[in-house]
Amino acid sequence: MVKPIPDGMHTVTPHLIIDGAAKALDFYKVAFGAEELSRLPSPDGKLMHASFRIGNSVLFLTDEAPGWGSFGPLALKGTPLVLHLYVEDCDAAFTKAVAAGCTAKMPPADMFWGDRYGKLTDPFGHEWSIATHKRDLTPAEIEEGFRAMVAQMGEHCPGDAGTK
Repeated sequence: MVKPIPDGMHTVTPHLIIDGAAKALDFYKVAFGAEELSRLPSPDGKLMHASFRIGNSVLFLTDEAPGWGSFGPLALKGTPLVLHLYVEDCDAAFTKAVAAGCTAKMPPADMFWGDRYGKLTDPFGHEWSIATHKRDLTPAEIEEGFRAMVAQMGEHCPGDAGTK
């Protein structure tokens, strides 16, 4: 019997749209240790579909197809999405990704919710966060840490934008 969710897949799978998907797939191998699972090129050489694994998670990707209304983050001048990676060593993974060509947005730092966390942007416009979980905290401890951060940042806190 065919399984409704194939082995190795999760319920939600990110599907990235990229101008230059084949180059992006090769880049993700270097930057994030991705393992290519499949690649389906179209007759014009662009990727109709590809899949790859980072850690235990599978992602899909495809080339932009403006005629189908599919645009990547560079065409859209940004993305509202951040792909989050949990790794064994946040600092080492961040350094490797930057060396491969990612742009650092926020270097790794210890965060109030218990993770060591940093953010970067890949050359194709997708944003990534990289984290290593360092401390288990209660919801109350996380809220206390958040309030301390807001108090320290004052009016510079991004969460307050437009609320004053």
